[in-house]
Amino acid sequence: MKSFYFDHAATTPMHPSVIETMVEVMQQGPSNASSMHHYGRQAKAHLNKARDTFAKHLGCKPNELTFTSGGTESDNLAIIGAARAQAKKGRKGLITSSIEHHAVLHTMHWLAEHEGFKLHIVPVDETGLISIEALKAVLDDSIGVISIMHANNEVGTIQPIEQIGELAHQAGALLHVDAVQTLGHSSYRLAELPVDLMSFSSHKINGPQGIGALYIASGTPLESILQGGSQERKRRAGTENVAGIVGFAKALDICVNECENWQPFVNDLRIRWVELLQQGLDQDAIVINGHATNTLPHIVNISFIGVDTESMLMNLDMEGIAAASGSACTSGSLERSHVLKAMGLSEERLNSAIRFSFGMGNTIEQLEEAAPIVIGIVKRLYKTVSH
Repeated sequence: MKSFYFDHAATTPMHPSVIETMVEVMQQGPSNASSMHHYGRQAKAHLNKARDTFAKHLGCKPNELTFTSGGTESDNLAIIGAARAQAKKGRKGLITSSIEHHAVLHTMHWLAEHEGFKLHIVPVDETGLISIEALKAVLDDSIGVISIMHANNEVGTIQPIEQIGELAHQAGALLHVDAVQTLGHSSYRLAELPVDLMSFSSHKINGPQGIGALYIASGTPLESILQGGSQERKRRAGTENVAGIVGFAKALDICVNECENWQPFVNDLRIRWVELLQQGLDQDAIVINGHATNTLPHIVNISFIGVDTESMLMNLDMEGIAAASGSACTSGSLERSHVLKAMGLSEERLNSAIRFSFGMGNTIEQLEEAAPIVIGIVKRLYKTVSH
């Protein structure tokens, strides 16, 4: 049976050149950049080169980048570290949106419950766009940190982070942006953005899992949340994952160099996928969730009206098609997406949503082969439900 991987927003296959680069580093011997001997100096050189690569491609200074274990740790370090630093200035207010990744939402709630911060959660409209007016309504001199994702991981909607950053800075607040989904799909000149902290993850751009990065603009107050060492300019204790960091840098290098051709290609994949499904199903059988134009090129969230998400995912998997929902799996059953709920979608759209996301290895030919399979599953499940 053929397999079709349409879940790149969850994790991506590693690029062969990334694997090759990492293996080369691992074969060079022990890599602890804190050691004084030859092996340590060699590891340090790898770290410095990787950091320079990131700085060049992201438009920032090398010393503004801290390597972490992934997007979740980057979010936690940014939010907790900045919130505690801002609290010392009397700013104990936090703002985020209702559709953030749980790495942000859970961290914000934890600070409110355990450290006495006041949390404001700003709503979004039915396309997933944040309400700027609602943000303005709660933004005052008590706010220390605002955390808004650059683009949503479930529906792809892109947020106006430049406008949000300007408002944050006018009020004296710090802006953190979770950019895990946009790295590789957006061109960054961080020095020119009104953003104080930005989180990235390697395994979303065909790099290794277990490695991420956090941009910390010069002068941004931040307290370390890990104790035990002075690595990463005393911001993140722990021996650096040298091979992982080098792999991440290689993946970013490939992304940037191929960006001009890659972004239009995955956008074409997304558009073609929707066309194929619309051609094979009734007009009112599917609904696209998210913003029509202000969206990532590689993500499409589709509600197959009348077909349950869980049943759909199971049948797709049995046919070799890997897709996802924004739902969390708890004790073998799906908890419906908090993102789609926050967007105020109807129950029929909420309970039938599937996310398809495209990337390396996908082709138009794959989509044309997989679409009839998906259409057949939808028709079969709909017929079963309606009878």
